[in-house]
Amino acid sequence: MIRHLLRTHARTFALTLSLLPHQLRGSLGVAYLLARTSDTLADAGEIPKGRRLALLDDLAGALAKDRPSAWNPKIQRGELGAGNDELIRALPQLLAILDENPDRREVIGLWRSIVEGQNFDLTRFPSEDPLGVEELDRYCGLVAGSVGETWTTLIAKHAFQTLRHPLAEMRHLGFEYGKGLQLLNILRDRTADRAMGRSYVAEWELSAMADLSEQWLRSGEKYFQGLRPGRILMATALPFDLAMHTLGKIRQSPEEPRIRLPRSMVRWIVIRGTASLCLPRRMNPAS
Repeated sequence: MIRHLLRTHARTFALTLSLLPHQLRGSLGVAYLLARTSDTLADAGEIPKGRRLALLDDLAGALAKDRPSAWNPKIQRGELGAGNDELIRALPQLLAILDENPDRREVIGLWRSIVEGQNFDLTRFPSEDPLGVEELDRYCGLVAGSVGETWTTLIAKHAFQTLRHPLAEMRHLGFEYGKGLQLLNILRDRTADRAMGRSYVAEWELSAMADLSEQWLRSGEKYFQGLRPGRILMATALPFDLAMHTLGKIRQSPEEPRIRLPRSMVRWIVIRGTASLCLPRRMNPAS
């Protein structure tokens, strides 16, 4: 069920997850789907904003009490569209899987941070005023920097021998790396977001925001240096490679409403990264 949902709702992230050892794959997969479920509700334009805020508040309360299974959003069939209805129907199973997950505490902590970011986003917009620097930093940290932190925490928990550098340093680098990926998504989707009343960045700031995204993304390069070769390194580096190619295209064609990498390029980036998987297992037992 999780594999099907990931293939449907997270093609790129599903590819990243498929590279990870199984101990990490399950926890991060269910974490993504739960966050995607609450994000789907936050973005559901067919549902009045007040009701969406109430749904997120209910979830935040359940997470604060460490009882996510108590969250039972009442959604009518068809309110979210066919594909997203599938996510909502799967929610009881996802919550049951979470309750039995050995990384339940870490996943709940991550989801709590992401929901706070989703709540901020829903409260702040619609507005034609772009986010200030502090708002942008906070938002990117809540919804994506937290992912980099949790990713690192789970590596330390299940594959500690993969880490070369101290955990605190790696968590910080992972946090910055995650922010860079989120800011890149904002820049890539800025035209569509503005059409929905979400002006995260001003168009005249595009060049500066691209530089900031790259600055945060470069923390990923330092992060990679703290990982031993193998599947975890490849899975962690793949989003960086895709992001840097996307960022280059945004800079080359700032007038394009949305940049998409050709599938041939994505395949080439994946194939190029598989070289690390040919290393002897003794060089990285966790992979």
